[in-house]
Amino acid sequence: MRMRLMLLGGGNALGQALIRLGAEEDIGFLAPRPPSQGWDAPSLTTLLDDNRPDIVINLAYYFDWFQSGHVDEAVLAKQERAVERLAELGQHHQFVLMQPSSYRVFDGARTTSYSERDEVAPLDARSCALWRMEQSVRALCPRHVLLRFGWLLDDSSDGLLGRFLQRLEESDELCLADDRRGNPTPVEDAARVILAVLKQLDCQAPLWGTYHYGGHEASTPLVVGQALLTEAANHRQLVVGSLTPVAHAACSDAADEPQHGVLACRKIFNTFGIKPRAWRTGLPSLLERYYRHG
Repeated sequence: MRMRLMLLGGGNALGQALIRLGAEEDIGFLAPRPPSQGWDAPSLTTLLDDNRPDIVINLAYYFDWFQSGHVDEAVLAKQERAVERLAELGQHHQFVLMQPSSYRVFDGARTTSYSERDEVAPLDARSCALWRMEQSVRALCPRHVLLRFGWLLDDSSDGLLGRFLQRLEESDELCLADDRRGNPTPVEDAARVILAVLKQLDCQAPLWGTYHYGGHEASTPLVVGQALLTEAANHRQLVVGSLTPVAHAACSDAADEPQHGVLACRKIFNTFGIKPRAWRTGLPSLLERYYRHG
C-alpha cells in the first residue's frame, strides 16, 4: 500500500477487524489513540495538521452509530461537528475521507431494495444525524467514499449481537419480527469491503461517491435469530429454546427502525468488483470470538 492510511476508531470491533485483515496482507494503519474525551473537532484538527495521511477511515463513532441501543442527541451533535471538521480538513489537506453510514437513512416504507439514488427519509435522531453527516462530507470533501452498511453484527459484549446472546441465556421468551427485512453483515465482512475499496483507491482510482453494502441473502430478525440460536447452543447452555415471531409494528423500536432496510449492492460490485458474501458463513467465527472474549 503506497498511500498512508489513518484509522480513527482502531479500538472498536470494526476497527480491530480491519487491522487484522490488513495485517494478513502486510497493510498497516496509523491508528492514533483517541483523547480522553473522544475525538472532537479541535483534536482532529491537531491530529491531521500534524500527520497528513493520504486516506482517513473514520470509524471513531462506530459503536454509537451501529451498535448502541440509544445515543444522546447532544453526543450526536458533537459528532456531527467533528465529522464536518474532518471533511473540511479533507478538502484542505487533500486526503481521501472514507465515512461509514447506514441503511437507517431510509424509512423502510418500500419493500424493494434501496439503491444509492433513492431518496432518504430518516426516522429518528441518530438516522437524521447520519444523513446530515453524509451531506457535510459530500459538500465539503470532494475526495470521499461513503459506505452505507446493513445490519452490522460484531463480537462486542454490549453490541446488537451481544445483547441478543445475553438474552438467550436469561429470558424465558424472546420475540423477533418476522416481517422486517435487512442485510445481516458480520463485521469481518464489512472490514473486507473497506479493505477492498482502500486497495483500489491506492491505485489512484477517483471512485468517489456513495456505495451500499450488506451481506448476501436479505433476511428477517427472526431468521437471523434462529441461526444465531443454533450456533450459540454449541457454546453455552441457553434458556431460550425457540423464538417467537411478532409483527414489526409490535416491536418496541418500530418507530425508529426501518421495516424494510434491504440495500442494493450493484453499484459497489460494478465499481469495485466487490461481491456480497453470505452472512451465514460468518456466524461460526463471529460467535467463537464473542464467547472466547466473554
